[in-house]
Amino acid sequence: MNAKSRSVKTILSDLVARTPLWGPMSVLGLVVALLAFLGDRLSKWWLMDVYGVADRGVIKLLPFLDIVMAWNKGISYGLFQAETGTGRAFLAGFAILVSGALYLWLARVNQRLLSVAIGLIIGGALGNIYDRLIFGAVADFFSPHAFGYYWYIFNVADVWISFGVILMMYDTFFGPDAKASRAGKGKV
Repeated sequence: MNAKSRSVKTILSDLVARTPLWGPMSVLGLVVALLAFLGDRLSKWWLMDVYGVADRGVIKLLPFLDIVMAWNKGISYGLFQAETGTGRAFLAGFAILVSGALYLWLARVNQRLLSVAIGLIIGGALGNIYDRLIFGAVADFFSPHAFGYYWYIFNVADVWISFGVILMMYDTFFGPDAKASRAGKGKV
């Protein structure tokens, strides 16, 4: 048993040694994550507690955008609704796991754009995790629509996550690694 536990300790210490927990862009990514989280929390606090959006019904902000109060107990687009405490804990736990994996990726990143993208996604995810843990559902407010078609309702955290994904895609296709890859293939 003792030899086995030492073996587990050795395996874990080797894993930590090979998986850096801090990298050259960690500070930038974490500052972006913190700002994204705080921006999401501030917007939700103001809309719910100061403005009282829940008591106002549908607010026509622009011809194509309403503000409403909606509680999303599922994931994106309201999929996988979690009505029970176990379901909410599973969704929150999964989001925490994904955020942790993104942090490990952030610790290995050497490019500013990618670290900002990962930071935005982490910050947005943490904003939605906070809601799920505190309220049991994610608070959504912004309801875009056009020609009688209503898109899904979202919040500021979702904007950060989406923008982070767009930046990742940009980095994938046009960033330094993509340019170097094309240069190596003679397609500059």
